[in-house]
Amino acid sequence: MRSIGELARASGLTVSALRFYDRSGVLVPALVDPATGYRWYTDDQVAPARLVAGLRRVGMPLTGIADALRHRHEPAVMHRLLDAHWQRLEDGLADARRELSRIRALIDPEEITMTTRLVLNRADLAAAVDAVRFAVGTDPELPVLAGVLLEVEADGVRLVATDRHRLAVARAAGKVDGPEVRALLPADAVDELRALLDTGEGITQEAHLTVAADRVEVEIAGRALAAAALPCEFPDYRRLLHGLVPGVPTYRIPVDVGALRGALTADGAPVLVREHAGVPTEVTVLGLDERGGLRLVGPNEATATHEAAEPDGVRVGVNREYLLDALDAGDRGQLVLELDGPITPLAVRRPDDADAFSILMPVRL
Repeated sequence: MRSIGELARASGLTVSALRFYDRSGVLVPALVDPATGYRWYTDDQVAPARLVAGLRRVGMPLTGIADALRHRHEPAVMHRLLDAHWQRLEDGLADARRELSRIRALIDPEEITMTTRLVLNRADLAAAVDAVRFAVGTDPELPVLAGVLLEVEADGVRLVATDRHRLAVARAAGKVDGPEVRALLPADAVDELRALLDTGEGITQEAHLTVAADRVEVEIAGRALAAAALPCEFPDYRRLLHGLVPGVPTYRIPVDVGALRGALTADGAPVLVREHAGVPTEVTVLGLDERGGLRLVGPNEATATHEAAEPDGVRVGVNREYLLDALDAGDRGQLVLELDGPITPLAVRRPDDADAFSILMPVRL
């Protein structure tokens, strides 16, 4: 047996860190002396402790460290966890660059506004607009959500929309000339853009955009659109995504969109009615069948105690209309639903496009 000090020296963790991971249930000592409270560890715990120390040094969150310890003998899962954390680090660095650019603009407001020009495929841009438009907010008290964020990156543009209850993200790749920039395009301008993308079919497959923080201009086949961007700071959606996806989802279930839509809209489809802001809302409760596929849970079972639920306990309630909107926006015959549990948002993803997905907030059952 090793004392906590000996394990600290062998692993590179401090004594206080070992105590923290004990309290968190991540790295629990093999024995605690009931008289003195001293913690004792076995030699077999040195390697896990060293793994914790390494993950701690690279900033892995506590939930990710716990996942890594559980799956440390599964290389494929571990690689996915590490890749996900690497992506978070890269996203965080990109976020920091964008924030520093905005800070520089605040420090020197007389600086000339930089514009960025993009050339995108019309069909790709139209698909990206369709994938996020349904999630644009309509609450007049939250004007910052009444548009689509255009986030220009080095090789394309990311589109984001949210109304607090759901969030949709899509991307269109293309040629970019200029610095990274963000603009919040109001909903009516988004609809004008979508209509413009359908005009002049066969003349050109390219859409030319000029994006600045305060203005967006689009030119397609000789037709033009110019719109002022909303003077609002869009919420930090990336922080939300980082918090929702600490590792690997518990269940990734492929679904046939047509079949699921038919089941959701069929006469007698099981729904649970919940009231939100004084308005009755139909809630669809998703669970797993005996083969691990998706099933619709009836209202009586949905409100039963945890012990009465299916053995895995997976029951996720979401607004039925929101789920139908997400299925339509996916625009694919097949989608993947990611479920973690009743208080974790439901993710709807395209199996062939990691940059396009929707997230629906769960409804308490």
